[in-house]
Amino acid sequence: MAGCNVVSTPPDVPDAAPGRIERVEPPSWWTGMQTPLQILVKGEKISAYNVSIAGGKGVRVKSVTPGDSPDYVFVDVTVSASASPGTYWLIFETREESFKISYEIGARSREPRKSFSSEDMIYLIMPDRFANGDPANDTVEGLPDGADRSADFGRHGGDLRGMMDHLDYIEGLGATAVWSTPLLLDNQPEASYHGYACCDYYQIDPRYGDNELYRAFVDSCHTHGLKVVMDVVTNHCGTCHWWMENPPFKDWYHVFPTYTGTNVLFSAYMDPHASEYDRNLQESGWFVPSMPDMNLDNPFVLKYFQQWAVWWTEYAGLDGFRVDTYPYNEPGPMSRWCEAVRKEYPWMNIVGECWDTEVSQLAYWQSGAKNHDGFDSHLPCIMDFPLRESLVAALNEDTPGWGQGMARVYGSIAHDFAYADPENMMIFLANHDHSRMADVLQHDPARMKIGLALLATLRGIPQLYYGDEMFFAADGGRDNDGAKRIDFPGGWEGDPVDYFTPEGREKGGVSDLYEYTARLFNWRKGCPVIHHGKTLHFLGRDNTYAYFRYNETDKVFVFVNNATEEVTVPWSHYAEIVPGPAEATDVLTGEKILLSDEMRIPAKSVIVAELLSL
Repeated sequence: MAGCNVVSTPPDVPDAAPGRIERVEPPSWWTGMQTPLQILVKGEKISAYNVSIAGGKGVRVKSVTPGDSPDYVFVDVTVSASASPGTYWLIFETREESFKISYEIGARSREPRKSFSSEDMIYLIMPDRFANGDPANDTVEGLPDGADRSADFGRHGGDLRGMMDHLDYIEGLGATAVWSTPLLLDNQPEASYHGYACCDYYQIDPRYGDNELYRAFVDSCHTHGLKVVMDVVTNHCGTCHWWMENPPFKDWYHVFPTYTGTNVLFSAYMDPHASEYDRNLQESGWFVPSMPDMNLDNPFVLKYFQQWAVWWTEYAGLDGFRVDTYPYNEPGPMSRWCEAVRKEYPWMNIVGECWDTEVSQLAYWQSGAKNHDGFDSHLPCIMDFPLRESLVAALNEDTPGWGQGMARVYGSIAHDFAYADPENMMIFLANHDHSRMADVLQHDPARMKIGLALLATLRGIPQLYYGDEMFFAADGGRDNDGAKRIDFPGGWEGDPVDYFTPEGREKGGVSDLYEYTARLFNWRKGCPVIHHGKTLHFLGRDNTYAYFRYNETDKVFVFVNNATEEVTVPWSHYAEIVPGPAEATDVLTGEKILLSDEMRIPAKSVIVAELLSL
């Protein structure tokens, strides 16, 4: 029976003394997996021991490989399809002694799941700045970066419990998925709040909670109809990671005689004229001095990260991954990383942060691209940075020159021919690495409403950064990362206003934009023509932009007036898709309207209209 201990304890082998084995990763596994199991074991001079496994049929040690350090071995274990779930025992033996440690192999989940897609809206949260549900874990003994809400780069105390407390808010906003910035242990002495300098890949940071609470968070999200996208970093760890002083292999991470940073030259991968020197710096140089660059060309490192992703998916019931700093990784190994994860979970979507505003270079990274060198990343989804740059620039241009204003957005969508799958691209106005949209858009909510309407109706997978639905601005106008990643009002006991509640939003004067956002994205949930429909767009030379999302049965019309004056909709220009005036429902007001050449659109506004049957 699944989950029962049907294996036996080996006789006459004592348990390992406390502390004898420092690390066993992955900490458990499952029957029926496609991914081969390779267990990293760390213990003093452990490479001198023979290793076997006992406890039941169908599980055996295939090979044992010592690391360069005598304190590591890598144990390849075969788990047959007929193996029984239960407790197994890794046995370590020399002529002088023997001891054992337990190893759990559970029954694989067969629950069907769907990953994130263009049917979803993804809500991005920075946990430390969202809500503090458990003040007792704000400062944890042994972790140097304690809570200090007054410090831009300090820990503020947000945690998993705080996110769980406000899933109703996220669901009510119209989101269908949650992407949280990393929750794994980041033990850097300063600015550890962002989580991108991981110090333990198998442990949730205690200041957020623990592994069991993370699994409960995922379950709660699913109860609220929210998928969970885990933010993972394969390119680098933190300098405080436990393996830094004693790595398993000398080339576990990239080492230079002196600190050497990446040259941030993404073109080195697809440039036919690029030098090996430039390419090596791009993929091997460190991201920043506190983040060592992992060497994925080492097959044991690559295997470590492949099964780490599989472990978290199976353990927590994840629905997708977002991969940080994707092009900084070695392309070949990362292609094999994606391939391995999707072999285990063919339904899994993975989005890569490929921060490149050159369309031709960005398109290179999406699986299925017809690249000149034959490279296929096996990465199904990419973040649409060119569109983001076009949107932000256009929304700030009141009197645009040639090719500016809404012509930028038209031009960005016109480049969809370059992408293997434009529908499977994450589109966004901002994320945690950008300035706050209120600051970017001159604190003008009319500009933000246009941006939100575009985000909700253009092709792709919309992602909304927490607080942008209420036009959060950087704390005190400061533009450093810590100040931009502000606390969500109401997420801490004693906050003077609570934006999680209607009363608090009314008090704070943010209700209008919140309600606008919630109407848009709750409508989008049930609109298949937006999820998968085609696009037909029209460029106006007066800083306007019009497009239809359509399929065989439905049409949605979007008209953006980004100008400073009222304009008339040139409806007759669209006769190729809708001949003559048409009745429609205004999505934002619910009113019935007539789309025709007499229709006028106020300055700095947008209309989203569902056409009635024609």
